Amino acid sequence: MATVRGSRYLLTIGRWRRSFGIAPQFRALAALVPGVSHVDNKSDFLGKRPHRRHPGILQLSCVRLPQGLAEAAQLLLLESSMPNMEKQVQALTNYLWSRHLPVEPEELQRRAVLLEKKILENADSCQTEKHHEEVLRALRRTTYHWQELSYNEGLSLVYMAARLDGGFAAVSRAFHEIQARLPDFQPQTLMDFGSGTGSVTWAAHSTWGQSLREYMCVDSSAAMLELAEKLLKGGSGSGMPCVPGVFFRQFLPVSPKVQFDVVVAAFSLSELPSKADRTDVVQTLWRKTGRFLVLVENGTKAGHSLLMDARDLVLNRKEKSPLDPRPGFVFAPCPHELPCPQLTASKPLACSFSQAYHPIPFSWNKKPKEEKFSLVILARGSPEEANRWPRITQPVLKRPRHVHCHLCCPDGHMQHAVITARRHGRDLYRCARVSSWGDLLPVITPSELSPSPAQDAPES
Repeated sequence: MATVRGSRYLLTIGRWRRSFGIAPQFRALAALVPGVSHVDNKSDFLGKRPHRRHPGILQLSCVRLPQGLAEAAQLLLLESSMPNMEKQVQALTNYLWSRHLPVEPEELQRRAVLLEKKILENADSCQTEKHHEEVLRALRRTTYHWQELSYNEGLSLVYMAARLDGGFAAVSRAFHEIQARLPDFQPQTLMDFGSGTGSVTWAAHSTWGQSLREYMCVDSSAAMLELAEKLLKGGSGSGMPCVPGVFFRQFLPVSPKVQFDVVVAAFSLSELPSKADRTDVVQTLWRKTGRFLVLVENGTKAGHSLLMDARDLVLNRKEKSPLDPRPGFVFAPCPHELPCPQLTASKPLACSFSQAYHPIPFSWNKKPKEEKFSLVILARGSPEEANRWPRITQPVLKRPRHVHCHLCCPDGHMQHAVITARRHGRDLYRCARVSSWGDLLPVITPSELSPSPAQDAPES
């Protein structure tokens, strides 16, 4: 039947038989989009676990910095003589969150042509030089002035106080996704591009400390590298590092043969001045990737758009690594390699997620906070290796006897699903009710099922 084979989802769930047939009490629910899907109960995915621990649960509880890191950060801030630290922290936080991407030269030229055309329509054509000056003034008023931040010793310290804990929380959530879905993955090497204060190293050590033996931290700022090293040594420059095997450098490794199991760029691509620079860096990082490339940015439209450009660049590249000819696929958060439905919507939205965390306990910073971020995790291999359950892209709305879930589906579309126990079955309803923003919902498309008479029967 056409609606069953359709490419988009309708969450209509019946009771499963072990043969994957559909019970006679199967019921369909008219919804926003056509299609049918079922509880993914192949191989008895729940086992003896309760629904609140179904395998799509990926949200972390409130993240806390390692004690040694928090104490080192507090010590460094106490030893500093910078005035008005709280105001500086708030100002930098607001600036980084509201930051847009640099305007590309082509876009600037397009705007100048349109402005000049508009001005010439309403002015004397003889005053050409005056028109040029007016165009320049209009461009200055209407164009975002992106500025590169120079992280000296003072600004690096402010950045640590503002972003160390939130950055650690976001990256911890990304690493937890890999660990939860692939518990047998035990990386030995990691590279962090734009390492800053070293929060990626600490998060990786907390996740895979038993297997990681080498951490390569790359940052163009010598002051940032020095600060990160002090944090590793408890706030001093002479102590023993809390994490062994950490190396610091200001430039990426030159050799194309050097690869790392995990490569990370967290809140770093947005620091690059142009799309061409971002393209070069993403291509280099992918060549350095042995298994996973983890990209994290602010959960804004600018951050999300930047990550989708990087995602498309990796997926569409034709040349293969000489060390690993396997292509790339999206491990998270997208359950597909199709264009992002959030960006192609009539009103584009940022695909973002949230992670609760305990901030560094400064005098102004004591209540738990939420880090809103966007991420994309790219992996080498085949898409068949990835779990293709729909991703919950907004907070789950729990109402009496029904649940609202906004889903990014494997067919590349968004769906607003209203799930009830009576119409969709107890298993899916309870799984949806205990799920959170960013989790996976354990349903599959009809095409993933073996054909059955119930599926191929015409609609009544």
